[in-house]
Amino acid sequence: MTRPTANATAIIPARIGSARFPEKVLASDTGRPLIRHVCEATTQAASIQRVIVATDDDRVRQAVTAFGGEVVMTRSDHPNGTSRLAEAAATLDLPHDAIVVNVQGDEPEMRPEVIDACVSALLESGMPMATCATAASAEDTANPNVVKVVVAQDGRALYFSRASIPHPGKASAHALRHIGIYAYRRSFLDEYVALRATPLEQAERLEQLRVLEHGRGIAVAVCNSTQIRPGIDTPEQYREFVARWRRDHPA
Repeated sequence: MTRPTANATAIIPARIGSARFPEKVLASDTGRPLIRHVCEATTQAASIQRVIVATDDDRVRQAVTAFGGEVVMTRSDHPNGTSRLAEAAATLDLPHDAIVVNVQGDEPEMRPEVIDACVSALLESGMPMATCATAASAEDTANPNVVKVVVAQDGRALYFSRASIPHPGKASAHALRHIGIYAYRRSFLDEYVALRATPLEQAERLEQLRVLEHGRGIAVAVCNSTQIRPGIDTPEQYREFVARWRRDHPA
């Protein structure tokens, strides 16, 4: 893909509630909160001009301002991260044609080339939304906590699921693990929140399915980096991240 030619604003939705790892965005065994690692990783992308954390919790606001980050407060009743992004973009009064990138608040090892690939996919496809994927391991395929995606020949997402897709029969298609990053135009964020929730979105608990069920397209950039790691969902995954960070940043 070509290098992004437009400056994008990254908005990182950060909430305190998490069933498997409460308050994970504030975990600070590295000496800095997890949300700071996410912000610092995001700023490394060539396509990102501005990084903002969107939260409804004052503890997150304090943590972000303490390291000099930019934060915007949002309502506490959002059903998903895209909805929170839409409010944040409106509060910030971003232009309707602005490119907004949704980086998850638990992705401290997000690769800058993945962010840039997502922005490029949005710009090149003409679709209202873009995301990324990478090859799925056998363990990923069997894990319902790992989201998989099937992609059409033109790079458009056909379906996202927590189930094992495609069926591992005689098909030559390789399973792809979805990477939780999205790029949109600000105007599409406004459109998204106006769309009604859909049956597949609710069944799979995947907000992006609302877009597909309403007949809109999602471009998928397939990234081949061997260093792409999933987000942090559990205390065990956080401990593994801390060990890697300490290895790479010896005292």
